[in-house]
Amino acid sequence: MSGLLAAGAISGAGVAQADDGATEQSGASATLAGLETYGSAVIHEAGKDEKVSAGLFRMAVDDGGTLQTYCVDIHNPTQPDAKYQETSWSGTSLHDNTNAGRIRWILQNSYPQVNDLAALARKAHAGSLTEQEAAAGTQVAIWRYSDKADVDAVSPAAEKLADYLQRSARDLAEPQASLTLTPQAVSARPGDEASAARADSDAEDAGDRVGPVTVHTNAESVTVMPPAEVAAGGVKLVDEKGEPVTTAKNGSRLYFAVPERAAKAGSAELTVQASTTVPVGRAFASDTRSQTQILAGSSESTVSATATATWASEGAVPALSARENCAKGGVDITAANNGDAPYTFTLMGTRHTIPAGETRTVTIPLQEDQAYDFTIKGPHGFEKRIRGVLDCATTSAVGSTAGGGLRTQATTQPSPASVGGTGSDSDTDLAETGSSNATPIIAGIAVLLVLVGGASIVLGRKKKSPGDGDGDGDGDGDGDGEGERVAE
Repeated sequence: MSGLLAAGAISGAGVAQADDGATEQSGASATLAGLETYGSAVIHEAGKDEKVSAGLFRMAVDDGGTLQTYCVDIHNPTQPDAKYQETSWSGTSLHDNTNAGRIRWILQNSYPQVNDLAALARKAHAGSLTEQEAAAGTQVAIWRYSDKADVDAVSPAAEKLADYLQRSARDLAEPQASLTLTPQAVSARPGDEASAARADSDAEDAGDRVGPVTVHTNAESVTVMPPAEVAAGGVKLVDEKGEPVTTAKNGSRLYFAVPERAAKAGSAELTVQASTTVPVGRAFASDTRSQTQILAGSSESTVSATATATWASEGAVPALSARENCAKGGVDITAANNGDAPYTFTLMGTRHTIPAGETRTVTIPLQEDQAYDFTIKGPHGFEKRIRGVLDCATTSAVGSTAGGGLRTQATTQPSPASVGGTGSDSDTDLAETGSSNATPIIAGIAVLLVLVGGASIVLGRKKKSPGDGDGDGDGDGDGDGEGERVAE
């Protein structure tokens, strides 16, 4: 899956560069701090029982904020200080899980969203519940739906809560992103009214507008931040009327106003940022081999999203965006060509041509758990890097490891959060699904792509299945070249 980091783009004539992760570049970016509130559970698999930690993780949001999450990937370990990015279910093992909506119901109707533990215990007929038991029972119920896991909580009260949540869960829709921009990349040929709107003709050095890029957010407003290079090149961010913008709201349409003196070739980037709570049920994926998380609680947090624009007066003018497509088992690269010449490239041995004025999507097929690193080049110095790790299935979806044993890693003690940690178990036989050291990449593949000037991909990794379940009871909640494959 993938973290998304957009490197600065350069405006004016010359090079256009971007450095992105594969999933949609939007929402909250955070660093895993560790298990915060947890108890114990036992996984039953292949005739073996293994004791594991079960509970809430804590994440520190970049630029401010705190998230609480549960994991939806029981056999995949976490990496210390792993970087995570908010993403859609389609880029995770939840993409084909018919019970993903029930997991969201559990999150909305249990701890920490429900912090009245006495009331929660009454509903579950659990007697009483501590925070650790509430967290453990909630995680166990989630694993039963996310991983089809045969797992029980060690505490009788936590087990009763898990049973109640599993039985009562109802299907809910996937939550929307806290902040995103669509599309992530736009392009245009200045002077071509079919692909770029004219800027205000009364404005000095008006030139053309490239866009639009639409804001989608649950925040009341967002701050629009063009980088210094944009201002220096004379490129402005404007609204539909051609007026400069510094703030926007949900549904706002933003444009890059390119002055005539910069219209020969160039690129620019815009970033929007807001402070908001991230919706419960949003998935978080890492660009390392670290288990997928799902949001259980959010403080007021800083969220951001980035989009790029590319323009040129002649030839092909590419705009590229990428996202993981678990349904197809790979990464979708969407290429738009708003130039006046075809855009041709060879991708994994297949030649693709995008006529002027058209947009097409090609899927790069990958193996489960493979790391990838694409550098895609094009005309006018265009260059874009995309990297991440494909993590679309749980272990049971791709078969057990050799010997049929569990893949959790034993450790003497989990790593609770440094602030507010309430972890209670430190058994020496505890198998920690959430804080074990990195396991080495199992498989490695390098793929060379050429995309109008050259592109390369480096791949690596291996792994895991969505759950199925049933619920009844009561509850509520809402250039051109050749590609070749080289084995590492």
